[in-house]
Amino acid sequence: SRFMITILFQGDSITDAGRDRENPADLGPGYPHYAAQMLREKYPQAEFNFVNRGISGDRTENLIERWEKDTIEVNPDIISILIGVNDTWHHYALKDYVTSEYFEGNYRWLLDALKTKTKAKILMMEPFLLPGEFSDDFYEDLFPKILLIRKLAREYADAYLPLDGLFAQAQVGHTVKDWTLEGIHPNAAGSEFLARHYVEAISPLIDSLLAK
Repeated sequence: SRFMITILFQGDSITDAGRDRENPADLGPGYPHYAAQMLREKYPQAEFNFVNRGISGDRTENLIERWEKDTIEVNPDIISILIGVNDTWHHYALKDYVTSEYFEGNYRWLLDALKTKTKAKILMMEPFLLPGEFSDDFYEDLFPKILLIRKLAREYADAYLPLDGLFAQAQVGHTVKDWTLEGIHPNAAGSEFLARHYVEAISPLIDSLLAK
């Protein structure tokens, strides 16, 4: 018999992508929509429950505030987390950036809660910036956060998606507008690109659940 695999997409506007928040089943038009489609095609033998709880504008501290309701209570079999770009962006105008310690502490809190309160397998995704409307000093704050997320992934994650690196690779021979609106928000091609890599990263986790 087929058992249900609940996959939770958690994050900020890149995950939210303007989904209908009144409809809990709506995945929005972003990468979760494409990833769900691809996974259903790849695993016809599996029953999936896809849940999108991304909220536009969120930083790590906002996830902490809603983690119990939007993550722990969902009790996913697999969670993917894409957070961090707003932790830089919201401080970009004044350059009053948060410290690495603060950012790492927040993210670690989220991961510890997952480990102690759920059995979820964890797919961590790093935030990314494509060279566009944002200048180098944005990336100078974001990149250390990416490195911290990579460090936390080695400690906590079951799978990792190095999006900043993948988009850097995809940038060769392309413009920023081929994948994103302004360097941060993916367009349809960027969402599809992200979803393709998402499926590759999450598949071993799904395989291990199906093998049980």
